[in-house]
Amino acid sequence: MLVRMKKGNHGAMASPWRRRRPCLILAGGTHSAALLQISGQDALLETSAPLSLGAEVTLVHPEAGRIAACVDALTSQGVRIRFSLSSASVAFAL
Repeated sequence: MLVRMKKGNHGAMASPWRRRRPCLILAGGTHSAALLQISGQDALLETSAPLSLGAEVTLVHPEAGRIAACVDALTSQGVRIRFSLSSASVAFAL
């Protein structure tokens, strides 16, 4: 199959949204989010969900599954959520 690329688009990377790994936040409804960073104990998300400090949420990733978390910080980059450090949280992050 032959695919034509636009001029000047050679070697272009995926859109910034696709590089950020889309996921969902369950908190009083279902909200879209983009996963910016993740570790075995926390994650930074870009979202327009109306979240407050200390709110209990569930992060849903299409490949990793679900993990319960708590809103730890509201930053200029997004929302930082924290989950209990465990083998399950480390597996979720990987």
